[in-house]
Amino acid sequence: MTVITIEQAGKYEGQDVTIRGWLYNLRESGKLVFPIFRDGTGIIQGVCALKENPEAFAALKGLTQESSVIVTGKIRAEQRAPGGYELGVSRIQVVQKVPESTPFPIQLKEHGVDFLLDHRHLWMRTPRQAAILRIRAEAERAAREFMDSQGYTLTDAPIFTPAACEGTSTLFEVNYIDNEKAYLTQSGQLYIEATAMALGKVYTFGPTFRAEKSKTRRHLTEFWMLEPEAAYVELDEAMTLGEGLVSAIVQSALKNKARELETLKRDATKLQNVKPPFPRISYEDAIKVLQKHGNPAKFGDDIGGDEETIISNEFDRPVLVHRYPAAIKAFYMQPDAERPDLALAFDMLAPEGYGEIIGGSQRIHDYDLLVKRLREHNLPEDAFRWYLDLRRYGSVPHSGFGMGLERTVAWICGAEHIREVIPFPRTLYRVYP
Repeated sequence: MTVITIEQAGKYEGQDVTIRGWLYNLRESGKLVFPIFRDGTGIIQGVCALKENPEAFAALKGLTQESSVIVTGKIRAEQRAPGGYELGVSRIQVVQKVPESTPFPIQLKEHGVDFLLDHRHLWMRTPRQAAILRIRAEAERAAREFMDSQGYTLTDAPIFTPAACEGTSTLFEVNYIDNEKAYLTQSGQLYIEATAMALGKVYTFGPTFRAEKSKTRRHLTEFWMLEPEAAYVELDEAMTLGEGLVSAIVQSALKNKARELETLKRDATKLQNVKPPFPRISYEDAIKVLQKHGNPAKFGDDIGGDEETIISNEFDRPVLVHRYPAAIKAFYMQPDAERPDLALAFDMLAPEGYGEIIGGSQRIHDYDLLVKRLREHNLPEDAFRWYLDLRRYGSVPHSGFGMGLERTVAWICGAEHIREVIPFPRTLYRVYP
C-alpha cells in the first residue's frame, strides 16, 4: 500500500493509500464515524461506515484523542472537508491508545495561556501551532537560500563569550571552567566581523540570549537571529540587503505556506506589498512623524514599541529608520562623516505593530576611534583585544545587521504573542518545559 502524507492527499484522488499519524478529533453519528487525522503535515477528515467496514468502525468508535494510528483508505474530493479531500477509511491499526483514565490534556476548548505553556510539548500538536512552526521552518529555509544567493557564506559564532556586545546589563552570566566567568551570547556580530575579514561576506544564524526583564509580547530571553556581515559594504548597501532578505522570506511564505496562513486566518493581502524598495526615513524625520501624532518624542530619545507602531502605521510595508543619535547606540557604530553626532545605524520596523525586526549599522573601522568608544562605554579593553586586532590588520569599512527570526515570523503569521512562534519559549518567568 502506498504510504503518503496528508499534505500529498490531493495527488492521490481515487487511490487507496495509507497515512501514519494521530487521531485529532472524532465525531460519531449513528452507524457512521468521522475521524479527523493529523500527521504533522496537515489534517484530513475520514469517514467510516459500520456496514462497509465493521472492523475499522469498531476500532474507531470511542477512540481517544491523540491515539496514534496507521489508517488505510481511499482519497476522495470533498469540498466541505478540511483541505478539500477526505479519506474513506477501510482499515485502521491503533498503534497506541491514549487511556480514557488519562485523556489528552489539551481538549478542543479554550484553555488559559499558562496551562497551554505548561503543556507546550503537547500544545504544538494543534493545527494553529503546527502551522506556525511550518511557517517558521519556511522562513528559515528562505532566509538561508536568499543569503546564499547573495554570495554570503554561512559561518558560526560561539555561544559562550568573554564580554558583552550590546551592553552588560542584559547578559546571562555562567560559571565556566575553573570559575572563569563567561556569558551567553547576545549576538554573533563581533565574531562574524572577524570571519568577514577572512571570507568577505558572511552570515550566522543561531540562538542568542538577552537577560533584560521585559514582559512585552515582542520579547523572549532566548531567540534566533540571522546576522550578515560584509567587508567593503556601507550603510545603504546593508539596508538594501535587509530589504531583499525580508521580502524573500515573506514572498516565500505566501507562495509555499498559503494553506498554513489560511489555517491562521491571516490576511495575506497585508503581506503582498512586502517587496523592495521599502520606505526609508531618517531618525529626525521619524521624530517629526511622532510629534505630528501628538507623541512627545524629541531628538535624543530612543524609539520604543509604542513609537515604532505609530511610525510603521504610516506605511504598507516595513520602513527603514536610519541615522540615529550616536549617544543612544552601541559603541561599535560608525559616526556619520557629515554629522558625527549621528550613527550610521538603521532599524527596520514591521507593519501592524510588530516593531523592530532588523537592527544594524556600519561598524567603526578606525582603531583609535574604537578604543575611544570602548573607554566611553566603560568596557574592558583587554576582553576586546582580538576585536581591536581587526582594526590593526587590514581594516576596511564594513556593515551588518541582525534580523530577529521570531519577530519576523510573528508578523508574517499575525501572531498575538512572540511566544507562539518558537517551539519552546523562554521568557522572563518561564524555562519549563
